[in-house]
Amino acid sequence: MTELGPEWTPRLGRGARLQRDTVRGVDLLLVPERVVILNPTASAVLGMCDGIRTVAEISDSLSARYEGPELRADLDGFLSAARREHWLM
Repeated sequence: MTELGPEWTPRLGRGARLQRDTVRGVDLLLVPERVVILNPTASAVLGMCDGIRTVAEISDSLSARYEGPELRADLDGFLSAARREHWLM
């Protein structure tokens, strides 16, 4: 497993994909045996996890949209949790 850090290029895990539920108006993360309803921020973060952008680039992009001194810490926490759940690799 790649060490979580600013140069990590996260991507969706095996069998995971993002999908928009147009009936309910929510974004979903489909993983084997499970469906996760995402809030808009989680959807934005996972949508940037393309295996090309680094965590630092994702953080910079989010900083342009959202304010807050703990943005990077929140991002790191979310990415760590997502990787533990095998949503990311």
